[in-house]
Amino acid sequence: MSSPLAQSRFFSQLRKIAVPFAQGELASLKAGELVSLTGTIYTGRDQTHRRLCALLDEGRPLPVDLAGQLLYYVGPTPAPPGRVIGAAGPTTSYRMDAYTPRLLALGMAATMGKGARSAEVRQAMLQHGAVYFATIGGAGALLSGCIKKSEVVAFADAGAEAMFRFEVEGFPAVVINDLAGNDYYEMVQQHRI
Repeated sequence: MSSPLAQSRFFSQLRKIAVPFAQGELASLKAGELVSLTGTIYTGRDQTHRRLCALLDEGRPLPVDLAGQLLYYVGPTPAPPGRVIGAAGPTTSYRMDAYTPRLLALGMAATMGKGARSAEVRQAMLQHGAVYFATIGGAGALLSGCIKKSEVVAFADAGAEAMFRFEVEGFPAVVINDLAGNDYYEMVQQHRI
C-alpha cells in the first residue's frame, strides 16, 4: 500500500529514485530537483556518528558497509500501535559535519537531513562524488508513513540514536548539493532559481 504522500498529486510527480542508487543516477541529479526515494536507507545521528568513527579509529569493521548508501539524519520516536515507526523527521545536518568527510571517504553516496552543510563537507562531497538531500522539517509524523520497514542494525543501546535500516517508499526530498558543486540554498539566496 502506498503512503499518503505518494498518493498525493504533487508528490506523485516527483522524480522517482531507487536507493541504493543506480549507476550514474547521482550524476544526473541537479540542485533544487524534487525527488521521491524508494528502497533501503540507513539512519544515524550524533551518537551513531561518534561510534562509527570510534570503530574506524580502533581499526574495527563498521556494522554496515556504507559504500553506495544514503545515511538519513533522524532519531525516530517509538512506533505507536499498528505503525512501523513513530515520527521520523530530519535532524539538523551540520551537527554531523565533523564526522561526515570521514564517512564520505568510505564511499557513502548521499546524506539527508535539514539545513546547510559546512564548506568542508561540501568539498568532501565533491571529492568523493556524493550528494546531499534535505527533507521536510516539522513533518516527522507524515514522513513516517513513507517508512515501510524499520530495524535496528547497530547501537541498540542508543535508543532513538541507534542505527536503523529503513525500507522507504515515496520518501520526498530535494537535492541541495549536487555533483557539480551547486548548492540549492545559495541558489535561492542569490535568486538563481
